[in-house]
Amino acid sequence: MLKQSLQQKLLQKLSPQQIQLIKLLEIPTMQLEQRIKQELEENPLLEEGQEEADDYDDNNNEDEISEETLNDSTDEFSLEDYINEEDVPSYKLVANNYSKDDKKEEIPFTTGASFHEHLQNQIGLRNLSEKEQVLAWYLIGNIDDDGYIRRKLEAVANDLAFSQNIETDEDELLLVLRMIQELDPIGVGARNLQECLLLQINSKNQELPEIQLARKIIKYYFIEFTKKHYDKISSRLDISEQQLKTAINEILRLNPKPGSSYSDSQSRVIQTLVPDFILETKDGELFLSLNSKNVPELRLSNAYNDIIETYTKSNKSERTRSDKEAITFVKQKIDSAKWFIDAIKQRQNTLFMTMNAIVAYQRNFFIEGDESFLRPMILKDIAEKTNLDISTISRVANSKYVQTNFGIFPLKYFFSEGLQTESGEEVSTREIKSILKECIDNEIKKKPLTDDKLTVILKEKGYLIARRTVAKYREQLGIPVARLRKEL
Repeated sequence: MLKQSLQQKLLQKLSPQQIQLIKLLEIPTMQLEQRIKQELEENPLLEEGQEEADDYDDNNNEDEISEETLNDSTDEFSLEDYINEEDVPSYKLVANNYSKDDKKEEIPFTTGASFHEHLQNQIGLRNLSEKEQVLAWYLIGNIDDDGYIRRKLEAVANDLAFSQNIETDEDELLLVLRMIQELDPIGVGARNLQECLLLQINSKNQELPEIQLARKIIKYYFIEFTKKHYDKISSRLDISEQQLKTAINEILRLNPKPGSSYSDSQSRVIQTLVPDFILETKDGELFLSLNSKNVPELRLSNAYNDIIETYTKSNKSERTRSDKEAITFVKQKIDSAKWFIDAIKQRQNTLFMTMNAIVAYQRNFFIEGDESFLRPMILKDIAEKTNLDISTISRVANSKYVQTNFGIFPLKYFFSEGLQTESGEEVSTREIKSILKECIDNEIKKKPLTDDKLTVILKEKGYLIARRTVAKYREQLGIPVARLRKEL
């Protein structure tokens, strides 16, 4: 039986300005400059420059535009409602004082052939048929920056059939791929790590016993090699520990990412890290500022004053449809410009407030630069200090950097959970990770420390941590399990 009932629900709906602010909070200073440029291009009522008191004629403040003629509303608004000096303040917030003559630092970039162009140039020197040339270029386009082609040849063949109407199969593609695998850098075009290492070891002097042995290990005992089951390899190949060590050393000299070395040096953009905050220390005092060097100040343009003045002074009977459309357009753009300026102002205020709280919380670190001075700090701690939502703090901390006397740090660096020592003292998990890494760095590589042994060592140092927590911290540090750290 169907029943109808009424329900009341309380839903929070974000305004366009709130959505705009959320998006602006997430982006770093470098992207903010581009976002402002985009807004300047899209909104003719927005322009660079500081707001001046005499930008608008005082007479305009008395002229009212009746919205009744626009949307049958009895509400009235004036230019003053949209252009108010107090509504468009400077939002740089103690930014560094740079003159207009200062040089803006641009992101450097490299020129020359890219990694893929390097491969295309080489394959172009081969005596290929027209079809083979197309297949080769398509395969090269599927090679990633590490030098691998990770897609199955069957999938590539299907793509060529659908997108370029070229009929081919795996066998034909494999023949072309073999040609690509002969290009520089050696190992390029491999479909997995084993094939990549085999391509490289095959290019070496096969008369050397250590090369022959290394080739056998890669080809027939690759799984055992990756899992460092060296005893199994020695037993099955009937070789000594020294022979195995020599062969393993040859394998370790190979490049698991043949494309990365070329890409890093010749084709990738050199990225400059632009800090969002600058923290300076003078006579034991900390001075925080937003890095707004390349972020222009904004104001409302007075370019459309004539349109507004003509419209407000005209009689209602004389106003044409095009006049109403023009004034509606101006009104919308004024609203949009004011919303954007206000969102930028709120962004800068929120960023400054959040970073100020972080500096106060981690003051000892920022004075001394010693990691051991970092206090346990979570998003909730800063949210409580700033009276902001945890999600807002998270957005601010994401992808933002601060420049200090000790280097540039991501804001996430200062957040970590806390644990108590045996004596009841609260310590940062970062401190525990540092001790954990030190233990592993100094371990005997033939007998690496297991997670159980690491747990015992930490307990002896006064850190009461479960083995599973030790394993979690080890994984967060990017350190493999003991078996995979074993060396001959």
